[in-house]
Amino acid sequence: MKLLKKFIKWFFGIILILVALLYITDYGYILKGVRVVYLTGHVTAYIDDHPYFENVEIEASVSPQPWPTHAAYNKVPATQYLSETNERLGTVAFLIIKNDSLWFEQYSDGYNRESQTNSFSMAKSITSALLGKAIKNGYIKSLDQPIGDFYEQYKDSKTTVGDLSSMASGLDWDESYKSPFSVTARSYYDDDLGETILNQKVTEAPGESFKYLSGSTQLLGMLIEKATGKKLAGYLSESFWKPMGAEHPALWQVDDAENKVAKAYCCIASNARDFARFGKLYKDFGRWNGQQLIDSSFVATSIKPRFASSPEYGYGFWLSDHLDKELFVMRGILGQYVIVSPSDNVIIVRLGHQRGGNAGRPMSDDFYIYVEEAFAMLASEN
Repeated sequence: MKLLKKFIKWFFGIILILVALLYITDYGYILKGVRVVYLTGHVTAYIDDHPYFENVEIEASVSPQPWPTHAAYNKVPATQYLSETNERLGTVAFLIIKNDSLWFEQYSDGYNRESQTNSFSMAKSITSALLGKAIKNGYIKSLDQPIGDFYEQYKDSKTTVGDLSSMASGLDWDESYKSPFSVTARSYYDDDLGETILNQKVTEAPGESFKYLSGSTQLLGMLIEKATGKKLAGYLSESFWKPMGAEHPALWQVDDAENKVAKAYCCIASNARDFARFGKLYKDFGRWNGQQLIDSSFVATSIKPRFASSPEYGYGFWLSDHLDKELFVMRGILGQYVIVSPSDNVIIVRLGHQRGGNAGRPMSDDFYIYVEEAFAMLASEN
């Protein structure tokens, strides 16, 4: 019994020392990561994690605009391969919108059309759209404006706001999702996101090549707030969520209740129908019901490759020529997608728990399955 008591005493003593060391070395955020992830039965970030963080509401429209229902709504069932893939990867929402009308819609695992789940990096596309809005509103001059105009820390850098949006910033960000000590983990769980980002240095030549860094979008989001004097959630609501007739409010995660710095690179909790509105907005080159919400030239630039060596990315959007179609894509790490084929007037939305593997292609394997099977379904209608 004495040995047991001694062991327990030493065990908790070591735990207390480790906890103290984490806080002393400014790694206390790791404890929040443990509490949010492992103590809830998960091993990584998950689509329902927003209740464990501070959030700011993105207000819905007072004049909601529901998606019209297509005459063939849900008349064509999912292909067997699509059903198997959705089951295997935990798809919770799958939509096909044809000619701006709901053609196919399916929910599972207790989720429905109103369920809020984490967008993860689909938020990068939305943050880039807010950049387009800030340029249209005159808060930011152009894609070529240096970020040093907004932050003294970068006064000697040649990095532009366009470099942030197109993932060519040159920042020394470590895009690691496995190490709890990485800046990516810190930015997700820490309570002072602004300090974390503004400590990033420009260590590579900006504007020359594509390098996917979440820190680029986070700095862009903070820059937009600084330029406009508005918080991202409020600016998103007034610029897009309300004008596009979003039916439900959404949530944007922030670092803490005091700072309220939005996680611009991720973490908008909304539903498939409302996420799809950004697909339509960009498909129609920034125009919504006769109103030009962002300049068509900005949209056209966003959904074309900036660098010939990296044709998979534009400004805030992923790009693909799968099935010989010019697709642009909003994409999140667990297989969140808004996939748009402008030539077919088709939008595909998938939300879920997991994504597929990667065989060396720009997108993970599930992306190609969703595109192929959705278009197989559309072809079978005829």
